[in-house]
Amino acid sequence: MAENRESTTLGLLLKELLKERSLSMRKFSELTGVDTATISRIINNKRKATPQHLEKFAECLGIPFINLVEAAGYPIEQRYEESQSDIHTSVDAIQTFLKASNVYDNQFSVQDVEKKLDDYGLFAQTEEGKNTIHKSFNEKIQSVGSVGPFISKLKELYEKFTTNKGTLFELTIIGSTLLYFIIPVDVIPDYLFPIGYLDDAIAVQLTAKGLLKNN
Repeated sequence: MAENRESTTLGLLLKELLKERSLSMRKFSELTGVDTATISRIINNKRKATPQHLEKFAECLGIPFINLVEAAGYPIEQRYEESQSDIHTSVDAIQTFLKASNVYDNQFSVQDVEKKLDDYGLFAQTEEGKNTIHKSFNEKIQSVGSVGPFISKLKELYEKFTTNKGTLFELTIIGSTLLYFIIPVDVIPDYLFPIGYLDDAIAVQLTAKGLLKNN
C-alpha cells in the first residue's frame, strides 16, 4: 500500500492514493475544496503544497497528516528511540514542522499542554466550565469541520462528560481536554489552522493515557 512506503514524493504518493481509492482529480478537488489546477500542479511537482492543503488531503484520504508532511519535503527529523511513546514522537514531529512552516515562533512542549490541562481541570469542576462545555462543544466541532480519530475521540469524551459516566477524577480530566479544544487560546492558537489543532490532539492523547492509568 502507498501509505506504507517509507520514502516517496508527495506527487507520487497522491497519485497512488487517488488510484487506490478510484478518485479522479476533479472528484478529489470537490471533496477537499482545493481547485483542480492546484492539485494538478502539486501532483506534478510544479508547486509546493501548503500545510492547509496537506490537512485537507489527509482528511479526505484517511491517512496521517504527518505522512503527507514528510512526503511534501518538510524537514521532519526521525531520530526517535523505539521505546518512545507516541506522544513524544508526535511532539518532536510537531516542533520540527512548526519551525519549517514559519508560522509559530515559540517552543512547543508537552509540559505546556499538561499545565493548560491542569488549569482547565479546575475550571471544568465549576458550573461555568461545565456550561461552557455543554454550550460550545458542538459548535466548535462544526467550525473545525473535521472527522477522524482525533475528533471521534473528542466526541466520545463529550458523551461521557455529558452523561456523567465516570469518577470525579475521570470527569475532571475529560472536562479539561474538552475545554482545551473549545477555548481557542491554548499552547498553539487555533487561528494557526491546521497547525493550531496539533496540540489539541496531544491533549487528547494525554487524557487517554490518564484514563487508562486510572483503570
